[in-house]
Amino acid sequence: MFLNPADHACVEIVLMGTGTSHGIPMLGCDCHVCRSLDTHNHRARTCVLINAPQGNLIIDTPPDLRQLLLKYQVSRVHAVLYSHAHADHIYGLDDLRPFGHWMKSDIPLYCEPSVSEVLTQAFAYAFQPQNPAAHHGATPRLKLETLSPGPVDILGMPITCLRLLHGNLPTLGFRIGNFAFCTDVSHIPDETLTQLTGLDDLVIDALRYEPHPTHFSVDQALEIIDQLKPKRAWLTHISHHLDYHQTNSQLPPHVRLAHDGLTLQACWL
Repeated sequence: MFLNPADHACVEIVLMGTGTSHGIPMLGCDCHVCRSLDTHNHRARTCVLINAPQGNLIIDTPPDLRQLLLKYQVSRVHAVLYSHAHADHIYGLDDLRPFGHWMKSDIPLYCEPSVSEVLTQAFAYAFQPQNPAAHHGATPRLKLETLSPGPVDILGMPITCLRLLHGNLPTLGFRIGNFAFCTDVSHIPDETLTQLTGLDDLVIDALRYEPHPTHFSVDQALEIIDQLKPKRAWLTHISHHLDYHQTNSQLPPHVRLAHDGLTLQACWL
């Protein structure tokens, strides 16, 4: 049953980026989607903004992060939740630097140990002791928080971290009440499928129609959607092979391509 916002805690969720690792338009490509003037076909790398009870939480820090935060007028980021450590999901990390400066506090980064390892290697300067001779704000103020599959409370919001597989790479999806977000996935373990029932909105990876070794295709995503039976499903991490309106015309009525700026709601008891 749909959770009435008047009787439950609810948050707004904005899909700031819904594109694949290249972003759309893709550099060097002149296909009709990359040349499209329809803004629904303009896709930044995957990133989500959640207006949590105690601040702004974002899922992943893609290379487009600065432009996305400006576009959606996000003046503070209070915490980050990471799905995995691929480049298109982490390489905007330094764009968090002004927020630690303005808030005068460390920004918690919630991630699995494998992600922490990559972050501390790729951004070693950001996790070293502050140089007292450096000017204020020279390096980000960050704090790693270990995450694993299971429940966690972040910024006053209950989240269930879900084990997914991105090819052979373990990744995390996230459920907040009647909403779930599962990007970069090619297989959902049985124990995770049981945690994805009873949803109002499911956001799920669907790269293209053709099979891919590390992402769901559209047909594979539809199979999962048919199994889980959410009220609505939104396909994300979309490549330039999928035109927004053309693809939507071929999908079931309760399934649509997501688009940058799509705003949804998550409610919990």
